[in-house]
Parts: sequence; C-alpha cells; structure tokens
Amino acid sequence: MNQYQRQLKSGVKHSAPEGETQKQKSQAKTKQQSENKNFQSTNAAIYLGNGKPDDIITQLEIQAQKEGLQFTDELVFENGAVYKGYLKEQMRHGPGFQIWPDGAKYEGQWKNNKANGKGKFWHADGDVYEGDWQEDKANGYGVYIHVNGAKYEGNWKNDLQDGFGIESWSDGSKYQGEYKEGMKHGKGKYIWNDGSTYDGQWFENKINGRGLYEWPDGRRFDGEWKDNNMHGRGLYTWKDGRRYEGEYYNDRKHGFGTYTWQDGRQYSGEWQNGKQHGEGSYRQVNGAERKGLWEDGKRIKWMDEE
Repeated sequence: MNQYQRQLKSGVKHSAPEGETQKQKSQAKTKQQSENKNFQSTNAAIYLGNGKPDDIITQLEIQAQKEGLQFTDELVFENGAVYKGYLKEQMRHGPGFQIWPDGAKYEGQWKNNKANGKGKFWHADGDVYEGDWQEDKANGYGVYIHVNGAKYEGNWKNDLQDGFGIESWSDGSKYQGEYKEGMKHGKGKYIWNDGSTYDGQWFENKINGRGLYEWPDGRRFDGEWKDNNMHGRGLYTWKDGRRYEGEYYNDRKHGFGTYTWQDGRQYSGEWQNGKQHGEGSYRQVNGAERKGLWEDGKRIKWMDEE
C-alpha cells in the first residue's frame, strides 16, 4: 500500500506578529471617531450578516456606539503592516482590515488585538482561509484553499483540522471523515483518482483499524489494518470468484487462513509471507480432502502417505 501523505498545511501563520501594537510608529497616521464613520469592507456582508449596504453601515455604527469603538483610516506598525478599521482602547477590536509587507491580508472581526469571529486570511503564497477565528487561530468551521487547488472544508481547532471535514485535491482524490490535530483520525472514506476507495478507521493519518478497501478491478478487502497495510483478520475477494479468509501480517497472508479457487478447490491451513507454509488440508473439486505439508508455497508431501 502507498503512504497517503496528502494532508493540507496546518499551523501556518494566520495572525499578526506578536507585540505589534506595542511598537506603533509615533508618526503613525490615525484618524479616529466614535460615531458616523463608514467602515468600507468588501466582505462586510459576510461578517456582519446579510442586508443592504446602508443596513450594514447602520449595524456598524450601532456596534461602535455600544462598544465604545473608534475608527482609524490607517495605522502603520514598525514591521510595515497597515491596519484600517475599528479600535478599542488602542487595540484592534471589531471589523478591520490588515495587510502585511509580504502581501498577506486579513479582513474580518477582531477582539482585543486578535483575529476573533468571522474572517478571511490571504497568505502571501496564495493560500486562502475563510471562516471562524479565536485568539488569532482558525477555530470552528472554515474553508482552506491552496493555490495548487487542494481544498479543506470543515472543522478546525487551534489552526489544525479537527472534527469532521472534507478534503479534496486537484487530481480528483477526496477524503471525507474525521480529523484530530491536523490528521485523518477516526472514521473516514478516501476516494483515489483511479477509483480505489477505502472506508473505515484511520489513526494519525494512516489506515488503521477496521475498514473496507475496494480496487477498480473488482478486488475487495474487508478486515483489519495497521499502518496502511492489511494486518489481522480479514476477507479478500477477487472478481473471478477467488477468496481468502484468514490472517494477514504486513499486507501478506500470514498465520491461519482459507483460500478458495473459483472452481471450488480449497486450501485451509498455515501461511507464511503470502505463501502456504506448514500443515494444511486440501479439498478437491469432488469434495475429497487430504492433509499435507507445504513449504514456501509448494506441497512437499501428503500427511496420509506416512
């Protein structure tokens, strides 16, 4: 099995550099008023609710009055970042827009100098996150789109995918299921661009636990997995009618298992590294059964001939 390392970037910089507000340029241009100042935001309807522009402006004015907010046209920081929006006690608070020297941008809600509420962040490399924020980190529901076309839509916790989400890639592959701390973890279904599918348990970004894997050519394995490999008990079937039911170890038949051919013949016994090895019984098409000894996939003798 392949290693499935197609996880979206996590832990990327969303927030402004720390200590920014404590290092404001003394000559920073500020224009503040507590009332009757329109905050021009292209995404205001997203973050403040649907309605006509006049309604949105009124909502902002009411919010500003209630919370004692002041508006600044331009606040320049020592690191070159520029903020336009509302302040409370000299901290970014309420709707606001900020751009960094590298081209990164954030537009949305702030609270006590941190991104908090609904907001959208454009990374300098072209990636975009839009959704819920708490304490300068993606928390809640949000959509992350990579410049390469990959996309994650779902729940976040402390800047990492956490909870239920849907992840897709530009090659057509898709995962839908549970995440924990930025990794596929729990129950989920992965669909590859060649038509292969896996539906089952995951652990720290790997197929692990009970699950069903189906190949485009009709093969199926329903059973136990470990580290992306068939490992434990399971049932493997082929489109032509063959089947193996038994134990696996690191993706190979290993231990006790029963293999049945499409014509009805059957071997039931010990396996090692994917081959019959040890004692086993062989049943012919007519139902006659004999016990024998196998080594490295070859029968070396019949036990009943001794």
